[in-house]
Amino acid sequence: MNLPNKLTVSRFALTAAFLAAIFSEIRFHETIALAFFLAASITDYYDGMIARRDKLITNFGILMDPLADKILVCSAFIAFVGRDLMPAWMVVVIVARELAITGLRLLAASKNVVLAAEGYGKHKTVSQMVAIISILVQASHEQWGAWAEGIFGFRILGTPWMTTFTELSKWLAVMFTAISGAMYLWRNRHLYLHDL
Repeated sequence: MNLPNKLTVSRFALTAAFLAAIFSEIRFHETIALAFFLAASITDYYDGMIARRDKLITNFGILMDPLADKILVCSAFIAFVGRDLMPAWMVVVIVARELAITGLRLLAASKNVVLAAEGYGKHKTVSQMVAIISILVQASHEQWGAWAEGIFGFRILGTPWMTTFTELSKWLAVMFTAISGAMYLWRNRHLYLHDL
């Protein structure tokens, strides 16, 4: 197994560790969950970069890399519902989009068509990562001491800026997820309308 594929597989393990941490009751569990999520995000960046740079792209990587990404992101958002950190309806929109696009890609593959990622999909991914990290920072920064409270608890118009930023990031993630999903389904409608 080459290095990019090892990094992809490690993301599954880091996702499990993230879930174990966020649902545990040990001290600083939100901070530990944040560390696991950041580590998983770093593996996502490096596995693709190394695979392209060293020409180590494999069928395993093509299949498992996006799957590992979706499991990590969906697991985080679903966990946030369980921890009352995000409304369930927002997570339903995000998870439904990921399942719909995965289904469309499987349908395309069955017809020997490869669907490339689009620009809106990249915006969606960035917005989701920012939302997840900001939610975890919001939930954990009070554990880091007075310096963190001074930075993340700084008030603008009577509300800590981190609270406002986190709420905004949730809405942006849902918006980009819904828009990118709708556009992707519309642009590739020829794949499924013929079978209806």
